[in-house]
Amino acid sequence: MSTDPNDKAAVEKRLWKELDDARFGMLGLMNAHQHFQPMTAFAEPEGGQVWFFTRDDTDLAKSASGGAEAMLIVQSKDQEFQACIGGVLSTARDTARIDKYWNPIVAAWFPDGKDDPALTLLRLDVRDAELWISKGGPVRFAWEVAKANLTDSPPDLGDKAHVKLA
Repeated sequence: MSTDPNDKAAVEKRLWKELDDARFGMLGLMNAHQHFQPMTAFAEPEGGQVWFFTRDDTDLAKSASGGAEAMLIVQSKDQEFQACIGGVLSTARDTARIDKYWNPIVAAWFPDGKDDPALTLLRLDVRDAELWISKGGPVRFAWEVAKANLTDSPPDLGDKAHVKLA
């Protein structure tokens, strides 16, 4: 899927589509000296939010309880799209969203179900994103690398875009 990096609406639409398709990303706090962690993302483009289930005793939940700068790293399954999404991470006990996104995979982490006292949600209010959009998959990648080595010029592997989301 080709996306013009200068078309803000197209870039933003692609970001939300890829996040919804990938469903997983690496979430971490800025300046927290904690490693990023794999999390299942539930995107709400209309509100500029991404939601995650977690337990209230995790490092992320403890650090985000008052709001904290965070980043979510996402890569498409075909590896032709990568994004780093920045925003503010906070905790919430939102029963409507728990009901909306509850599924058998989430349930596996919470033996007491939706009423598990440790269940909490993390909400990422997105601010901006940096995106890398590759062209043509592995064949194009190999061609561009070979061409670059023969011509002493950098490979043309795609585009980079920055989009403000809030």
